[in-house]
Amino acid sequence: MLIDNFTLIALATAVEPLRMANQLAGAELYSWKLLTVEGEAARASDGITMLPDASIRDEHDFDLVIVVAGIDVTRSFSPKEVSWLKQLSRRHVLLGAVCTGAYVLASAGLLDGYSCSAHWECLEAIQERFPRVQTNNHLFTVQRERITCTGGTVPMHMMLSFLARRHGQELSNAVSHMFVCDRVREEREQQPMPMLPKLACAQPKLAEAAQLMEANIEEPIELQELATLAGISRRQLERLFLKHLGCTPSRYYLRIRLNRARRLLKQTSCSIVEIAAMCGFVSATHFSRCYRKFMGRAPKHERMDVTTPETTDNVITDTMQSLPSSSMMALHRARVEPTYGIFGPENPPPRSSGTMN
Repeated sequence: MLIDNFTLIALATAVEPLRMANQLAGAELYSWKLLTVEGEAARASDGITMLPDASIRDEHDFDLVIVVAGIDVTRSFSPKEVSWLKQLSRRHVLLGAVCTGAYVLASAGLLDGYSCSAHWECLEAIQERFPRVQTNNHLFTVQRERITCTGGTVPMHMMLSFLARRHGQELSNAVSHMFVCDRVREEREQQPMPMLPKLACAQPKLAEAAQLMEANIEEPIELQELATLAGISRRQLERLFLKHLGCTPSRYYLRIRLNRARRLLKQTSCSIVEIAAMCGFVSATHFSRCYRKFMGRAPKHERMDVTTPETTDNVITDTMQSLPSSSMMALHRARVEPTYGIFGPENPPPRSSGTMN
């Protein structure tokens, strides 16, 4: 089932292993359909629209239904999807979700008491809104009648594991080989840390300290205790951060807490006072001052981007004198995402020229 603003890569990597399994087996082991509420076209996060095969209102007999979501998931679905998923659960249909789709399942109460995986950008929203859901940082989770997964290319690894359980490792390996996938990732592997993976591998003490920071946001750990837990001196800890990350441990820790605050501002209805406490600040005033200093704007303005998002109706650029392009519309829809603009004009990524067809 496609949720508006779903990510194409999550959809493709969930379906393609099944297609390849059919090809290699020379038989229709699996069939699939794309569904929306009314059978209307679904728009992906990049602005590309897809026509579904059917509506959820039609009669279906599915063994597995996967919710495919993407950006702005908290505002991209309706009670109709939730009601339909509840009906499927009562019929004991296996339910899954990829990328941020776990939020939709959680909204239906279908992950209460279950462990679940979701894209790291969505985890805080699930944790705060649905406390009965046992979120984890695993790449994917299979538990009873639920399979949930993070985003990017990870759905492919979840489906390869699914194929191995149902048809044996040989077929799963063959599918992996066809997709030039040299390593199938395991269910309990962790989502990558914000820190560069290569750096984390090369500097395990640095990675350990960063993980401790990530795990202790509401009640921050003093640097001396952090160093002790990581098995190094405070001076060594400071040297590692300055050498490899170009900042002090305190500044890195503050950045982690503020990034979490940004996700909560954009993805939840928690008040600024509540978010300040959740992110380890002694007061809302202290939080607002730090947020403005490091993010360049006040928390209330961050929240306003979500409650009154800018439309694309009046977007005009030098090269576009009529309707905005799909890429520009996708960019404006992404304004509500916590990672929007983190590589802004002051630190732009490499530019490329031309367009792709």
